[in-house]
Amino acid sequence: MAAAFTVISLLLSVCVQGAAPVLSFTRSDFPEDFVFGSATSAYQYEGAVAEDGRSPSIWDTFTHAGNMPDKSNGDIAADGYNKYKDDVKLVIDSNLEAYRFSISWSRLIPNGRGAINPKGLEYYNNLIDELATHGVQVHVMISQLDPPQILEDEYGGWLSPKIVEDFTAYADVCFREFGDRVSHWTTLDEVNVAALGSYDIGQIAPGRCSDPFGFGTKKCTVGNSSVEPYIAAHNMLLAHASATRLYREKYQAVQKGVVGINIYTMWAYPLTNSTADLEASQRFLDFYCGWILEPLVFGDYPSVVKKNVGSRLPSFRKVQSEAIRGTIDFIGINHYLSVYVNDHPLEKGIRDFVLDVAADYRGYATRNGSLHDTDRVDYMKNHINSTLTALRKNYFPEIYPHPVLTCRNGANVKGYFAWCFLDVFEYLTGFSSQYGLYRVDFEDEALPRQARLSARWYSKFLKKGIRVEDELDDAGSHVEQ
Repeated sequence: MAAAFTVISLLLSVCVQGAAPVLSFTRSDFPEDFVFGSATSAYQYEGAVAEDGRSPSIWDTFTHAGNMPDKSNGDIAADGYNKYKDDVKLVIDSNLEAYRFSISWSRLIPNGRGAINPKGLEYYNNLIDELATHGVQVHVMISQLDPPQILEDEYGGWLSPKIVEDFTAYADVCFREFGDRVSHWTTLDEVNVAALGSYDIGQIAPGRCSDPFGFGTKKCTVGNSSVEPYIAAHNMLLAHASATRLYREKYQAVQKGVVGINIYTMWAYPLTNSTADLEASQRFLDFYCGWILEPLVFGDYPSVVKKNVGSRLPSFRKVQSEAIRGTIDFIGINHYLSVYVNDHPLEKGIRDFVLDVAADYRGYATRNGSLHDTDRVDYMKNHINSTLTALRKNYFPEIYPHPVLTCRNGANVKGYFAWCFLDVFEYLTGFSSQYGLYRVDFEDEALPRQARLSARWYSKFLKKGIRVEDELDDAGSHVEQ
């Protein structure tokens, strides 16, 4: 659900801040092993929610309860379940080198554990084969915000440590069945978003929160915003680590793949140069990024998170700390925008995650659903430009110095995935926000796809030897309406 996905070893944004921009670049300027792609996710793209043995996910329940602003649901979405062959052809025609998608847990294993659904297995095998046959690198998200409703009903989903065993068994099926053709695995997508949106403000499925912390005018009826986000994230980290250890012990030597995790990021700039705002910016990063990443690198949560959250934050036992540390081959970043941050005194009384951060922030983002999405082209151009700059630049951060985040030899960035490949059901706004590289006409039952300017620009950029500036001008003068 983010604008771009960049696979990196550490936080890319840190390395970009002071780097001089690259003035002109081509696809050939990037390393040979760097990949450009795009992405979708299961519930947002596939549709066919009641076809071929799929059971409901938490999103089916959430949307059918009328929780979306436009009262929509993903019953049909972009109908990727039935249109995947045509969409793979678009992937190929767009010169994409990689494609990232998620697997629907409830389509592959409808009961959450146990028997595999043969039709679900067939669909994902067919999709992977279509991509691999045409030389497109396959990147798989094992779970993307949509666990089976049956596990939510049985023990509360991510709120129970029982899900660690079930998720590991599900991941085992994915590794075993698809690992001969898939070498890039993301266990969980946007872990911090899942914890906050699902269990703090209740904006996304399963929509849990407690007053007064619900999003907007939402009336919270079930949940505890003060503790549940931290419990859910804790269990997600343990599940990720368990699945990663399984892959390393059972599959990695033969399949030669890598396993990582994905987080949503906003880079934080201090609103002023005051000490309070500088500290607030670092605290913001520690909460939104360090909360998820530091346990996987160092085996424990950041000190400021432990201090501000106190006893509401679950703790890792020594054996757990040792088990989770180092369980990432890469870090995936979903990035929309950067924000300005200023200090907000830590409030007394009942707090949720947002109040625990003790910082206010503001940012600005645009989404253009027209075919002539010039702002999207500019956005992609600038981010790809900054990525190349980060790859090349020897940069030592003057702000927020941290030995782990120092890019002495440039950032170890491995890929750039534009979100989204085509218009899908958007988790926050349903069908009122459309920003895929390809437009989907949801008013037409056939759901036809049409390339936006951004799709044509991206395709031309990925042809070796074509410079960005020339192709941007050319693409802008040939727009199909």
